[in-house]
Amino acid sequence: MNITKKIVIYSLLILSFLIMMFPIFYALMISFMQGGEVLRGNIIPETLTLENYQSAFEKVPLIQYLWNSLYVSSVVMLGQIIVSSLAAFAFVFVSFKGRDFIFFLFISTMMIPWEATMVPNFLTIQKLGWLNSYSSLTIPFFALAFGTFLLRQQFKTIPKELYEASQVAGISRFRFFWNVVLPVSKTSLITLGIYSFLTTWNMYLWPLLVTNNESVRTVQIGLKQLQSQEISTEWGVVMAAVVVVILPTLILLFLGQKRLQKGLTQGALK
Repeated sequence: MNITKKIVIYSLLILSFLIMMFPIFYALMISFMQGGEVLRGNIIPETLTLENYQSAFEKVPLIQYLWNSLYVSSVVMLGQIIVSSLAAFAFVFVSFKGRDFIFFLFISTMMIPWEATMVPNFLTIQKLGWLNSYSSLTIPFFALAFGTFLLRQQFKTIPKELYEASQVAGISRFRFFWNVVLPVSKTSLITLGIYSFLTTWNMYLWPLLVTNNESVRTVQIGLKQLQSQEISTEWGVVMAAVVVVILPTLILLFLGQKRLQKGLTQGALK
């Protein structure tokens, strides 16, 4: 009975894996195909060629878009880690009037759809003169309610007696935060970093709204531009660009999968 159960479970897992990976595999195969092969519905290309990849980099400034996305995603990731960790530390270790109310008010913003705040955010960015700049793509995302909640749950596992002892010993709050809190929270910090990077990398609507200059636009906009140019003929070129764009996220996801899963689980249970 146990053997049969294991066979069924592993069979379902393998089937689920194949279903989930097929779109990525097919996109990779299309990136090596010529236009006629795609229209014929081929799954495997007749000949392997890198012409589509070369065309993708020639038709749009893909390298510039990749750099912009890498820079913006990295800055947002660091900003969210810094702001969320400091806010979580204050909510756990610093006593002040209305602390719990402010925290729950802050967390309640997670229920507000991003689309509902887009117009006021855009007007704010416009008044600050940040349109077509990296500031408009990074600073509005530094404060993250989910990140603060995740790190707060982790910080609450640290005994408050340890913090009180550090205060008696004359250790500053920032030193306790830097030397004690952050080192024991590496898993949650890495989880937040991966989540922030992937979310920012895949962002499309906000960069499209606040930029109209190729020097600061991101890869998702570049893909849309390429699709608009090539939608009637060369899907191989579009898929070549898609493969280039999703490759960094796949590598990051596979490398940090265990820590990401562990960190999210800790945030849910503690």
